[in-house]
Amino acid sequence: MAKVELKNVCKSYEKKVEIVKNIDLEINDKEFIVLVGPSGCGKSTILRMIAGLEEITFGEIFIGDKVVNNIHPKDRDIAMVFQNYALYPHMNVYDNMAFGLKMRKFKKDVIDQRVTEAAEILNLTEYLNRKPRQLSGGQRQRVALGRAIVREPQVFLMDEPLSNLDAKLRVQMRFEIKKLHDRLKTTFIYVTHDQVEAMTMGDRIVVLNNGIIQQSDTPENIYNMPENIFVAGFIGSPAMNFIETEILPDKTIKLEDAVLPADKNLNTIIENNGLTGKKVIVGIRPEYLIQAPEGFKVVPELVEMLGSEKLVHFYLENKKTVAKLSADAEVYAGNEICLSIDVSRILIFDIETGKRFNT
Repeated sequence: MAKVELKNVCKSYEKKVEIVKNIDLEINDKEFIVLVGPSGCGKSTILRMIAGLEEITFGEIFIGDKVVNNIHPKDRDIAMVFQNYALYPHMNVYDNMAFGLKMRKFKKDVIDQRVTEAAEILNLTEYLNRKPRQLSGGQRQRVALGRAIVREPQVFLMDEPLSNLDAKLRVQMRFEIKKLHDRLKTTFIYVTHDQVEAMTMGDRIVVLNNGIIQQSDTPENIYNMPENIFVAGFIGSPAMNFIETEILPDKTIKLEDAVLPADKNLNTIIENNGLTGKKVIVGIRPEYLIQAPEGFKVVPELVEMLGSEKLVHFYLENKKTVAKLSADAEVYAGNEICLSIDVSRILIFDIETGKRFNT
């Protein structure tokens, strides 16, 4: 078991294209941390630098108390699980899981013990004699996990391991990986572009964009108190609504034909940041737009029925907006409805910097 620390880590190609910029990150021993962000944000590059598969342009990486910049990947005491299973098709499950230990000249009884224990943890005991082609996608991914487990590493690195699975298997494997972490009590660093995986699996989420950490926090804080517009818009499905408006002199917020009174918390934010009379961006999550007899009137352009809820698309202050209503809400495209907002859930962002105003 070990903590992992990145100090001022940078990665650039030909000293021109910066992929990762001045990353400072401390990952605690036994923590399950998720690196999330859009394609090209640098999350997989960070994972590969920790693994030793990418050279660091600048900075230091620690695993435990040891700087590993110049240590070969095989000597870093880590195990990596990739997006593709990378199983040997001619070997059965047992041999695929045992292969790394055989290459390191472990004794046969040690190999057998570790493979047997890993197979029991992952419910693979009855499949040990099967070839990869005889397994489902979920079973193959479990074999890839088993191959990592038998090494008993200090740190597990996972690079989008579920992206090749269908939706049902992804849900099942999310549960199994989280359960595996709880059982092994080892440091897990997990990369994904899927915010649902990030929110459901991580003890802490690191949101990246353009090679820069935007926010590192618990899933609850990332969702409820995003540091900026990028984090607020990236985490959450459907995404947060952003509406440009003005804080009126009496500290109310005007939206369409309604004026929203600020609650105590919003009042404090407005006063402490001198926002009265200024233009701001208001952030509203779709679930905090609710049907009410009093509020503002909108005409839905599209209503999507998702079974347990309805997504209602409309324009608010000339901005495309989405509300998440209950499945039994009587809402139809083209028919005017009245909506209200849970004012206590409103977030206010700086129109120039995109940063969230706080108390």
